[in-house]
Amino acid sequence: MTELQISGNVDSSRYSKFLTASLLLLATLPACVCARGQAVASASSTNIGLTSTEGVDIVDGKAEIVDYKGRRAMHLNPAPNAGDDDSTLAVFPVQDFHDGVIEVDVAGSPRTGSPGSSRGFIGVAFHLQEHGSKGEYFYLRPTNARSDDQLRRNHTVQYVSAPDYPWERLRKETPGVYESYADMETGAWTHMKILVSGTRASLFVNGAVQPCLIVIDLKLGDLHGPIALWSHSTTDGYFSNLKVTR
Repeated sequence: MTELQISGNVDSSRYSKFLTASLLLLATLPACVCARGQAVASASSTNIGLTSTEGVDIVDGKAEIVDYKGRRAMHLNPAPNAGDDDSTLAVFPVQDFHDGVIEVDVAGSPRTGSPGSSRGFIGVAFHLQEHGSKGEYFYLRPTNARSDDQLRRNHTVQYVSAPDYPWERLRKETPGVYESYADMETGAWTHMKILVSGTRASLFVNGAVQPCLIVIDLKLGDLHGPIALWSHSTTDGYFSNLKVTR
């Protein structure tokens, strides 16, 4: 007698219930597979070549399309009266982003005549609110990456949340939690990839398999909103190959 046969000592009603439950479970498997396939298929990617400023909302500055290091790129320039603490945003209003991946190539270096504290600050903002007055930011300090000062190296990549969590507050209250190190060259093309899921986000630099910075508590919460390219007023900043995957 095999294990699948009913012996005289087995309660046939219990076996019948087990068999019915098993058949119902098997019947749901194709539906599960199909549902998963639909979820994968629904993921969409948008490639934005950054060869035009059409449809881009520039906040506190201007943008132009130029040739930089072998490719067409968007160059952000601060407003003429910009101070050392100001910055420029290139907002893409149609990109209402919630969860997914943002990828872009950036190249930042201190502008001629900028203060000695300039680091070539450049990066990406997402979940923007109120025309950029609120948002989540990941950005780079390229000149720190190859400094002989290890402490400066540790401040190469940074997360901040505007307006309540600038880098000064985060560094004072939670040292080392929202900034880290990644290798890059000042003024050279650097690939940024930001993976966002709920209130968690991870930054990958130059194709690295592992993130160089992980944030588990995005300060604005689980929101959605436009994405933007960001460049500090002391930075000569260029952007290329923007890609958004939802």
